[in-house]
Amino acid sequence: MLALGFLARPIGGVVLSWIGDRYGRKPVFLGSLFATTTATILIGLLPSYESWGLAAPLLLIALRLIQGICLGGELPGALTYAVEAAPKREGLACGIIILCVNAGVLVATLVNLGVQHVFAPTDVAAYGWRIAFLLGGLIGCISYLMRRTLEESPEFIRMHLVASNPAIELLRDHSRAIVTAAAVVAAVGGFNGMLYGFVPVYLVQSLHYSPALVSQAMTVALLVSSAGLFVTAWLGDRLPRHLVLRAGAIVLLLVLPIWALIVTGSEHLVILLGLLSLAFSISSGIWPSIVATIFPTRVRFSGIALSYNISVTLLSGFAPLAASMMIERSSNLMAPAYYVAFCTLITLASTFVLPSFGRPTGTSYRPRTA
Repeated sequence: MLALGFLARPIGGVVLSWIGDRYGRKPVFLGSLFATTTATILIGLLPSYESWGLAAPLLLIALRLIQGICLGGELPGALTYAVEAAPKREGLACGIIILCVNAGVLVATLVNLGVQHVFAPTDVAAYGWRIAFLLGGLIGCISYLMRRTLEESPEFIRMHLVASNPAIELLRDHSRAIVTAAAVVAAVGGFNGMLYGFVPVYLVQSLHYSPALVSQAMTVALLVSSAGLFVTAWLGDRLPRHLVLRAGAIVLLLVLPIWALIVTGSEHLVILLGLLSLAFSISSGIWPSIVATIFPTRVRFSGIALSYNISVTLLSGFAPLAASMMIERSSNLMAPAYYVAFCTLITLASTFVLPSFGRPTGTSYRPRTA
């Protein structure tokens, strides 16, 4: 089910970004959130298999697909709006968006822990899991009401000529930018997919850490990463972004020695995951403003969506499968670290191409707005 959502994202990214570049950012901003919120609430209210039979799981798959499709355009749309609404503070604006994403993950984690603590395992399986979806739907409703007050992107309004077919124009004129942007996101995609999709279970089942310690370490890692990426995003408006990303990629290669310590069963798991997340926060905080300003306004939404979803689908969605296969075939418990290091090297290579899209200063990657 998780992989299904990831595979639906590129479809949503293509469709929603086409609408966003053709008709404006605000309609997509509102429409995607409305559809996601509705799907989330319906999942929370979905009848059981005993009541509806085969229709229940089929409807769950359909609703999960809707979520995945909408999420494929949600973050790219938010980043597009941010750089166009705050051009002088685009790094910080994008960082705030990623910070909000992390905050959402943290809230979801805390809700899950709360449900597991309050209800017995049988009650969680019977009805307790619905609480998280219904709460998520409530938050979505509040967000929708807040977004209705937003105006259309100033840059989109000032644009003299809208692209008649943004997807074709993007592929025809900006293929090099797509590949470069996807490489910029590679480290983030690989790290997030591994840390949140594979590592928690891996630490408990393969390295025999206690579930409570793993939960604590993951929470600390998320908090540290959030604080670090906010600082990096702020620096992105003041320093050459490609150099900040390069430094972040080099630092993230510390995943190899840090993971070697984790594999030994270190009692300092919380500290080690915290350090690893702090190293990751540099790349996490700087990639959005780089990717968002590589593409011109005419195809910016489409460019962000395609490049981001390529990396997330390939490197994040399949990270658990890749790590499992590597461990199974080699019996090497360092496999997650090797995977993250490989993705990081892709991002490191991209930093040597980025200056060709503009002078290597904090705010100069933005091309013409036409």
